[in-house]
Amino acid sequence: MALIMRQSVKLYFYLNDEIADPRTKDWPLISSPFPGLLLLGIYLLTILKWLPQFMEKRPAYDLRKLIAFYNAVQVYCCVYVVYQSLKLGWLNEYKLICERVDDSPLVVEYAWKVCYAYFVIKLVDLFDTVFFVLRKKQNQVSFLHVYHHFGMVAVAWGMVKWVPGGHYTFLVPLNSFVHIIMYSYYLLTTWDESYKKSLWWKKHVTQVQILQFTLILLHFVAVVFATDCDLPRQPAYILIPQNLFMVILFSDFYYRSYIKSNKSTKKG
Repeated sequence: MALIMRQSVKLYFYLNDEIADPRTKDWPLISSPFPGLLLLGIYLLTILKWLPQFMEKRPAYDLRKLIAFYNAVQVYCCVYVVYQSLKLGWLNEYKLICERVDDSPLVVEYAWKVCYAYFVIKLVDLFDTVFFVLRKKQNQVSFLHVYHHFGMVAVAWGMVKWVPGGHYTFLVPLNSFVHIIMYSYYLLTTWDESYKKSLWWKKHVTQVQILQFTLILLHFVAVVFATDCDLPRQPAYILIPQNLFMVILFSDFYYRSYIKSNKSTKKG
């Protein structure tokens, strides 16, 4: 047991200090994983235990105005991140495959305005689940929903900590663009609930989500098979199974929601 503890401590300091990017390691919530893990632990307890117990004998809250504001802010923030990521990197000097985190003057600006802003947005995304519970829509607090929100916070934190720029940040503008579509749809449904009855909207939002995870997966796989690429492979080994799992989960959701249900309706 003592040996395991010593090795764990060594691994922690190796991950936390020796390979952390020195330009971001002292930013708020980035210096150590424990504050972020504490927030995620509170998130899980809140949405799975504390809030459901609080709402058990209470009517659902009408949060339409708050959620409309929240969705509008989300759209604005995602537009900002997409713009900055394209301006500072992907439409400026970044190449599509094997872009290193270099020492150019734009690196810190990209890390702050893109990677760290993205991390903060992923933390704010956790309120999606809180709103579900307060509106007594606990059925929407699915494994897919919770795992996705939990996992994206962890991925965003690791990006800021170790690779705040370059190849592995391709997911930031792509995922943020998808969230512009998604939160715009949510904003529309808040103002006009007739959109909720339109499978056309919901179906294609899910298709876009599946497409983004597939593209991100292929982009990470490219690092592994690029023979002349000197990027560290370790992030890819973590992110490839993570994104493959997301493709499977969203594809399963799509099948159950829009293919299997249609078959059942036709039989009925």
